[in-house]
Amino acid sequence: MNSFSAVAPGTDLPRHARDLRRMHDLLLSGGRAPALPRPVVARSWQRMLALGLNPTGAGARDPLGRDEVERRRRATPLRWVIDDLRLALTSVADASRFLLVVTDADGIILWREGASTVRLQADRLGFGEGALWTEGQVGTNAIGTAIAEQAPVQLFSAEHFEEQQHPWYCTAAPLHDPRTGELLGVVDVSGPALTLHPAITALVETAVRLAEARLSQVHTHQLERLRRSVEHVVASSNGPLLVVDPDGWVAVRSGIAVRDRIAAPRPDTSLAVPGMGLCLPEPIDGGWLVRPATADRRVRGRLDLTGGEPVLEVTSADSTLRRPLSARHAELLVRLADAGPAGTSAAALSRALFGDSGHEVTVRAEISRLRRQVGALLTTSPYRIADEVDLVVVR
Repeated sequence: MNSFSAVAPGTDLPRHARDLRRMHDLLLSGGRAPALPRPVVARSWQRMLALGLNPTGAGARDPLGRDEVERRRRATPLRWVIDDLRLALTSVADASRFLLVVTDADGIILWREGASTVRLQADRLGFGEGALWTEGQVGTNAIGTAIAEQAPVQLFSAEHFEEQQHPWYCTAAPLHDPRTGELLGVVDVSGPALTLHPAITALVETAVRLAEARLSQVHTHQLERLRRSVEHVVASSNGPLLVVDPDGWVAVRSGIAVRDRIAAPRPDTSLAVPGMGLCLPEPIDGGWLVRPATADRRVRGRLDLTGGEPVLEVTSADSTLRRPLSARHAELLVRLADAGPAGTSAAALSRALFGDSGHEVTVRAEISRLRRQVGALLTTSPYRIADEVDLVVVR
């Protein structure tokens, strides 16, 4: 049995569904049941009760309009792999009995397709494109619970919190940016509960792995196209320079040892790059050209924690760049500064921030968001402050 499967091969599905409904009704009405829900279900139900959700009611279904759904589709990297997901999941024999659903990281359903009869059932449930399918909105469900747990989840029948979802099964797995570990969205397969096949979990996991591998290929090809498009610029330039994509990923480096990423450039905004000092990025087709704005190549940082909002000041020569930071990002910078040149790992940061090592995915995502702001001031493998950066923390 797969580690997150809701049923074992050979399970009598109608009987199991009846047992789960009895357990659901007894436990959520304050009674005692002969059996307890699986841990992932118990944790989610506790979250739902803490939120005050009613299992006999229905969370509001107010789907986004078509224009907003299309905008989100265009903005998400998942647009590059939706065809791969369709191919992997809707070409199997049982595809006529389930829905393929893909959400963004917020839990908004961006794509939904499958058998017309199952789509009609889903429409009555409010399970359609544009709908927000998080735990807080619709109770325990595989999509929302996968986002909350940051792990694959399968739910069967009355493991769902809302009673109107009991006729369903759903199997969901988070899909992450392979470069950063950030959550991009969730891939879900859902259908009538009594049609659940044990192989669905493996099918969804395989589709997600293939999609993440495809995203890596897409990114490599995009950087290669950017690299080819600026060959003439690089050949005619003197001094250190970088060519980066809109998110700060490095396509070309010349005279500088920056590894993989700098802060995401912004129009008319300086950024700090160790070994180059403060730079003013120049927009080019498909990315940015980054060159030193001063002769001073060393970067000095000052993280000020004495005010109401943490502020990072980065200085090179006579120029200063100020960046407000969230409390979480400031805490991460402090931890990295305290770690010194040896650096630290995602597991160690997880223990320091959350008390255990079970939040590595969350740590990697937060580091990625921080690097989007401060870029090459941080290096990875291990996580540490870059060699060319002098960082002082004022507490």
